[in-house]
Amino acid sequence: MNRFSISVAVAALFAAPTVFAQSIGEKTGVNSALGISPTTEDFVKEAATSDMLEIAAAKLAQDKGNAEERKFAEQMIADHTKTSADIKGMVAGGDVKADLPSTLDDSSQKKLDKLRDTKASAFPSQYDPMQVSAHKDAVSLFERYSKSGDNAKLKDWAGKTLPTLRHHLDMAEALDKARD
Repeated sequence: MNRFSISVAVAALFAAPTVFAQSIGEKTGVNSALGISPTTEDFVKEAATSDMLEIAAAKLAQDKGNAEERKFAEQMIADHTKTSADIKGMVAGGDVKADLPSTLDDSSQKKLDKLRDTKASAFPSQYDPMQVSAHKDAVSLFERYSKSGDNAKLKDWAGKTLPTLRHHLDMAEALDKARD
């Protein structure tokens, strides 16, 4: 490929971020690194998948976790069940045009399977850092959408949900730090 073809391909990628880079960018983390807002479809998919993973992981933590992890898990189940209901309500009510995932994506399923296969004695070393990472991703997703998302109602909701997610991140970091 010559230099001109590469330049055209790169220019096309940057000239049409909402067409090409959003789904690929959101999936690969490029959008997060560049601070680009996800599309409404990507935001709904990522937020709903995150909720499903958080709830499933928290249920495992209730069985395998220590007292602090069980307390944290209880909060995750309550809060992520609420955000799931909020998103489903906006989609069902026609306020948001997007498809809700019904199952975890492959990456999330692998994380859950790894957690499920972890012995109780090793559970904190898997669950705690997973929660920090998941909530950093969620805060980034919600921050980016709340700043420049393309659906006003969803953008407002994302902004109102951010303080809860930031609190979850603080709790997860404290949980992970206590393990050290």
